[in-house]
Amino acid sequence: MGRLSYKKQQRLIIILFLVVPLVMLITFSYIPLYKLGEFSLHKWNGISKEKVFLGLDNYIKLFTQPKYFEVFKVSLYYLVGSFVQLALALLFATLLNYHIVGKNFFKGTLFVPYLLNGVAIGFIFLFFFKPDGTLDSILSGLGMDGLIKFWLRDPKINNISLAAVSVWRYMGFNFIVLLGAMQSISKSVYEAAAIDGANRWQIFKRIQLPSILLIVEINLILSIKGAISVFEIPYIMTGGSNQTKTFVIQTVDTAFKHKKVGLASAMAVVLLIIVVIVTLIQRAAFKKDEVEGG
Repeated sequence: MGRLSYKKQQRLIIILFLVVPLVMLITFSYIPLYKLGEFSLHKWNGISKEKVFLGLDNYIKLFTQPKYFEVFKVSLYYLVGSFVQLALALLFATLLNYHIVGKNFFKGTLFVPYLLNGVAIGFIFLFFFKPDGTLDSILSGLGMDGLIKFWLRDPKINNISLAAVSVWRYMGFNFIVLLGAMQSISKSVYEAAAIDGANRWQIFKRIQLPSILLIVEINLILSIKGAISVFEIPYIMTGGSNQTKTFVIQTVDTAFKHKKVGLASAMAVVLLIIVVIVTLIQRAAFKKDEVEGG
């Protein structure tokens, strides 16, 4: 057998490099998605071999009973938190893009929370928010006893507490991505702006923000998607009690507590569709702004 030509060798190498990720993508994404759609058309408790075909009955049940979608009100807290999170990340990225004392220390401090396991963060903040815990002790030590609340039990404030934990956890990721984007801007652009007498606000508005707009868009899409499908923090810290249940927690409870895997699968499919629609709307909105902005 003769030797392969250079072009054939290139194609073979490309195919070989693609095989592993494609196999993983099909195995862990497309096949589970197919099975999820299949389960959503059946009545099944997740244990028995017998599945009863229902067609679209699970979806009809979802959309005719508002209680399944009422929990999306909780996602609004995380949605607001995602904007706060992005704004703080943008602020810190802008500040630390300049030469300040202790810059590397602050970078590490802001990014470390993102590296921690979600379960560990949940348990850390359980102690932080518990009665007579860390937060209460700090407020008491500062003479602010009047501000002490039942941070995880009071329905008026518990979702704000949980959203704040989520902001603390994910802000570091947004920060480091935005900072990297800012640092990729050529120094000659900053030098030219300085020669023209631009102040820092003008540099941010006219140079930095337009240059990182695509990164801001991606981070915003990820943040809103995360707000809609939040799970770890409220599940670990409250288990969804006291009006902190999210749509994903409700889906998990439906599948494993109430043994309604078919209905839970339909809920998961609906959530996927909602996330896709929200992402497409965001993409269309950003494209419109880009066109209008020239």
